[in-house]
Amino acid sequence: MKHFILIIFYSISLLGGLSAVAQQVPASQIILPGDTLSREDTLVANEVIDEIVTKKVLPRQDKVQYFSTLTRYGFKNLFSKFSYNPRLPYSSQVNPYAESYMQDYLKNHGKSLIKMKDWGTPYFNLIDNIFSQYGLPRELKYLAVIESHLSTAATSWVGAGGPWQFMPYTARDYGLVVNAGYDERRDYYKSTHAAARYLLTLYKQMNKDWLLVIAAYNGGPGRVYSAMKRSGSKDFWALQYYLPQESRNHVKKFIATHYIMEGAGAASSSPEFAAGFAGAADGGDPYARKPILSKSEMEQAETQNVSGKYNSLIIAKNISMDIAAFNRYNPGFDQSLGEHGQYELILPVDKMQLFLANKYQILNECVQYMLGDHDLPVNKTVYPARYKGGKKKTGK
Repeated sequence: MKHFILIIFYSISLLGGLSAVAQQVPASQIILPGDTLSREDTLVANEVIDEIVTKKVLPRQDKVQYFSTLTRYGFKNLFSKFSYNPRLPYSSQVNPYAESYMQDYLKNHGKSLIKMKDWGTPYFNLIDNIFSQYGLPRELKYLAVIESHLSTAATSWVGAGGPWQFMPYTARDYGLVVNAGYDERRDYYKSTHAAARYLLTLYKQMNKDWLLVIAAYNGGPGRVYSAMKRSGSKDFWALQYYLPQESRNHVKKFIATHYIMEGAGAASSSPEFAAGFAGAADGGDPYARKPILSKSEMEQAETQNVSGKYNSLIIAKNISMDIAAFNRYNPGFDQSLGEHGQYELILPVDKMQLFLANKYQILNECVQYMLGDHDLPVNKTVYPARYKGGKKKTGK
């Protein structure tokens, strides 16, 4: 009863505040009943989240790999396969409610979002790299688009600031320094780490559902919890009209942004791409080549945009994948990455998780290979002889 009264009081206090002042997460965590994960998986997820949020440290890599397989289920009410697969038609995997839901937003903002797809790439890569260290789905990076248009200078009329639009008190709760002389909300690297921890807190509260997390990021967890109680449902599509319009629109903006950046609405999309490709693209450009994969393989594959001095042999070795199979998923990888500076890496789900959990170690090994240190021990970081004296290390 005591906990029930506390939750009701918290919900009422949030409902009475401004919608923009929404990032008020209570110290005590609200665990909603009826998680879709098994009891064992839920306990593991909560343990990892508690470790990250309370200690403000990154989880161990072995936990990240397992945890990332759990967080992907948070999009169960948006995608039929729990996470988006760009190798399949968008309409075949997105919730039917979503397509009609976002049409008006696409009409008004589609052109500016398509332009952002190019100039925003460095920001998206940075967020992807950080979120992968926490086991978060890469789709969540688009929350920064609808919060701030990726701008560090963005400031709301109530004082939320930075790319993730943290209020000062929320920023401090999640490890950022905010005072008269310094504001780490404007630091992309540090604020994105704080955003990862905050999103995990909301994920724990909001029934492990990312659509509800996005609504809570805007309107506060109390409002979402109230909508659940009033609607009798934990499904966003069933409870959306019990939420403030601003919070509903926040989810709409997120879905539309994802559609533009990765779905059939993207500038680079083609009928062949949308249909789930087979065979090489016209022309001799290896950057335009598409892997020849079966429908089953496409469904079980994930993608990750990579940049840097990666080498196909080193990646294949570290993820225990035959190089011929790697090349079938990623034709022309080395040449295309060298010419264009980035590549949309495609791997089976289990191999992608291995890659993401060890990507910095793999990149370091690739750099050593390029510098001439070919005989490298497996899973061990080795620095060139000329760097040892200065103890120079690659950044993480």
